[in-house]
Amino acid sequence: QVQIVESGGGLVQAGGSLRLSCVASGGALRNYQANWFRQRPGKEREFVAAVSRFGSTYYRDSVEGRFIISRDSTKNTVYLEGTNLKPEDTAVYYCAAGGTFGPAAIKDSENTYWGQGTQVTVSS
Repeated sequence: QVQIVESGGGLVQAGGSLRLSCVASGGALRNYQANWFRQRPGKEREFVAAVSRFGSTYYRDSVEGRFIISRDSTKNTVYLEGTNLKPEDTAVYYCAAGGTFGPAAIKDSENTYWGQGTQVTVSS
């Protein structure tokens, strides 16, 4: 059974940067599609970014050019780096790894492993 743990969240000022980490145990992340979702206060969970088993990436429009998703196979880790952060980026960020690449992963519970999330807070 695969366990996912996110880390790297915290409090930053608008315009700052954070790098979130998604670490897997019990399985190799390189064998899975990897996605980041977030849940803003009072909002539904939404797709942020994805990286495929082959390295292809996909982003929601609001983070395109500011966020980068990447893999480090030697550390069994997927990263999400956010720059020029905005108050609207404040959310709990979740890593989801499995057989689905992109927004549809949120509906593919049978084939997706989720972490517990890490809080990102961006102040004005």
